[in-house]
Amino acid sequence: MPYTVTPNTTQDKQALLRYFRERGEEKLSELRQEFGNQHYKQLADGVNKTIGASLDAFREVIIDKSDSDGWTDDDRLCSILTSTYCAQVAMLDLRNQVWPYEYMAFSRRIGELWERFVHIPFSYAVTNVSPFVPPLFSEVRANLRREIEEYIQELPLTEEQKNDLLEYYEKVWVLVDSGEISLQLDLHAEINGKKVNIDFKSGFGSNEKGNTNRLLMVATIYKNLEDDYENVLLVRAREDLNNHYFRTLKNSEVWEAFCGEEAYGKIGEFTGFDLRNWISQNIDWENDLLPETVSHLTESNLMGYLEW
Repeated sequence: MPYTVTPNTTQDKQALLRYFRERGEEKLSELRQEFGNQHYKQLADGVNKTIGASLDAFREVIIDKSDSDGWTDDDRLCSILTSTYCAQVAMLDLRNQVWPYEYMAFSRRIGELWERFVHIPFSYAVTNVSPFVPPLFSEVRANLRREIEEYIQELPLTEEQKNDLLEYYEKVWVLVDSGEISLQLDLHAEINGKKVNIDFKSGFGSNEKGNTNRLLMVATIYKNLEDDYENVLLVRAREDLNNHYFRTLKNSEVWEAFCGEEAYGKIGEFTGFDLRNWISQNIDWENDLLPETVSHLTESNLMGYLEW
């Protein structure tokens, strides 16, 4: 029987949990017949893809129905948030059932889920949020090279000296990188007339040195472009749960870094939606996940990652 999509049914957690769990269990039954119970990686991957595809299709129906039936902006956004959260719960339950989570896999997975989740209010914001395509590093480099060439040509130097300066300039680029640098961050949008580059991060662990250096370089490049960019880092974990890599970015002159409650406050400022309040009223991992999932995560000391 098809799922009736209304503002009420798409904000009914228990109904949505049943829907996504049934979709996942149907696929899991098929996969068990195909692969058996021992190929847990194929089972986990198949279940995750199935629930992800079901969520994508469900979200498209919500958008179509909200447009055709004249839902309020708030109902549309809350319905998408609720369905996304319920799909995530079902996904975690079934994944843990066939392949119990350990620390690295769970921390990485929750980071991915949180980053996608907090992105949603920006996609359906009540404020003026207009995504833009970030510049390519190759274009930035070409523009800078053209500017430096024009500047050098105006200097009172011999042609040989000018060529030497250009060679030194190229040597500096070789030291900076051995290839292309991606200027892509999690979100690029013009928000209330201001170009903002936003990177979402669940938390900073001991293996973040490379990512921290990249974020510093990328933000520095944006700060030196002609357009007036604002670089904002939003982190789920409270500041006392992050390490010195977060503080390095926070204390830099190229990032505005917010974590915990401050991050949610910034999301509300950008989108006009109080995501922190919505989470407090609707997300309850301990009671929405299956008891066996909660038991495993508790024994493995992983429940802290679900403090959203």
